[in-house]
Amino acid sequence: MDLPDVQSTCPDVRINLTRVGVKNVKKLVEVMRPNKRPMIFISNFDVFVDLPGSLKGANLSRNFEVIDEVLQQAIDGEVSGIEELCSVVARKLLDRHEYADRTEVQMRSEFMVKRETPVSKTSCHEVVKVHARAIAQRTFHEPLIRKSIGAEVTGMTACPCAQNIMQEHAHHVLTELGIEQEKIEKFFAEVPMATHNQRGRGFLCIETDDEEHVNLETIISILKDSMSARTYELLKRGDESFVVMAAHKNPRFVEDCVREMAKRVLAAFAYLPGDSRITIRQTNEESIHQHDAYAERKATLAELIVEMEEDNNRKNH
Repeated sequence: MDLPDVQSTCPDVRINLTRVGVKNVKKLVEVMRPNKRPMIFISNFDVFVDLPGSLKGANLSRNFEVIDEVLQQAIDGEVSGIEELCSVVARKLLDRHEYADRTEVQMRSEFMVKRETPVSKTSCHEVVKVHARAIAQRTFHEPLIRKSIGAEVTGMTACPCAQNIMQEHAHHVLTELGIEQEKIEKFFAEVPMATHNQRGRGFLCIETDDEEHVNLETIISILKDSMSARTYELLKRGDESFVVMAAHKNPRFVEDCVREMAKRVLAAFAYLPGDSRITIRQTNEESIHQHDAYAERKATLAELIVEMEEDNNRKNH
């Protein structure tokens, strides 16, 4: 005897629902790469479809079926990135949920990155938080799909304001001791002054059309290089000296980090369409305060290009 399809019956209250689906579906994602080891992600998926008021429920088992199908495609090398994986899932969900006009896939992952310390070349690992998303909208022709890829990494920042205060104090002390001004300047050029530090968390996400490709490892590098210094899980004495010195020679406010990310995005992703959406966030966990410092910018690539050109024109005049 065939069991009744309760989901397809009429609900008591006939209103449309924006998102119906499943959250926190845990999966191990393996994306093959040519001539490199596979990229492994420990991932949580949220998968949604919209639901018309004429249906009591969505067939949620189809969501699991589609995810597993596409994960196998990634293992087989047919999917080249996690944002593409989300895009393929979103597209297939439209095929499986014929009543839906919109599907959405969100993926939150942990990605283990192999690192090497700057002086001793000691091997270590770092966990990077990775985010991917795709939204598919049904049209009269091919679905309209927008996808995004982003990451959050940690680094170190050194406060320019406190450093300037410390340098003024040191300059006064050295002058009182009779040290020549030329020698004082040479000293400051070689030995940056003390300041308070922060653990910074940078976030960068880029949303594009389905046809475009954004390299995840480039995003991670932009984030790390936009703070005062990179940090490492394991440091020998020489490495520790290098990191501390690098950070204090490159002091940055939380606002500086966001602006530096924007500049590097324009340099690395100039090939993307102007309507690509850029989201940049930086949070600094203060060491001498009990609050966090925060800065953010959301813009299209075209908007950032215009602002950067205006800034360059001001500097040249």
